[in-house]
Amino acid sequence: MPILSLLNPKGGSGKTTLSTNLARSFHERGERVLLVDSDPQGSARDWHAANDSNPLPLIALDRPNNVKTLSSMSTSYDWTIIDGAAKLEDMIAAAIKVSDLILIPVQPSPYDIWAASDLVDFVKARQEVTDGIPRAAFIITRMIEGTRLGQEVTAALGEYGFPVLTTRITQRQIYPQTASEGLSVFDGLNTKAVAEMQALTNDILTWAAADTAKESINGA
Repeated sequence: MPILSLLNPKGGSGKTTLSTNLARSFHERGERVLLVDSDPQGSARDWHAANDSNPLPLIALDRPNNVKTLSSMSTSYDWTIIDGAAKLEDMIAAAIKVSDLILIPVQPSPYDIWAASDLVDFVKARQEVTDGIPRAAFIITRMIEGTRLGQEVTAALGEYGFPVLTTRITQRQIYPQTASEGLSVFDGLNTKAVAEMQALTNDILTWAAADTAKESINGA
């Protein structure tokens, strides 16, 4: 019953895209998934409302005190996935406190790598008083196919001390196209995007099951 938060205080990192598609990916595997929109902008809520037949349950918890209630609600689900807020320190802190796992989406640019610094400090401060919980990892998003930035970004992110998941999320039109209709890549015809999201789900499952002292799934 893990609570997985996708957090990054910098806008445009792909948090909502990953949250919604990961929720669908777990759902496609028969898992009971709760999607949580913790951002007052309500992007995940808009996505959910765009499709009347959306198979995923979604709740909106956009105040810190509300986020605290997730620990009890998550017991009814196999996975709870939080679409994190941006630039709201209280909301991010609340998500960190209730999470078992934190996935930090980062675009392959030095500005995005630098912007992750404060969040890393937040998470590490929490880990110091909770015996290493929540565990955190990076996921590189919006990669351009055919570029070699992945290795350089992985090395730079490795300086923060968190693993970097092997899968990279490529910048593809299928992501915004399906999102506008309240759908996911699993509803489209782009097999590469589906394979990408399935690979990321496998990475997360491997990382979640790994012993903390043996985290070795980074792409370095």
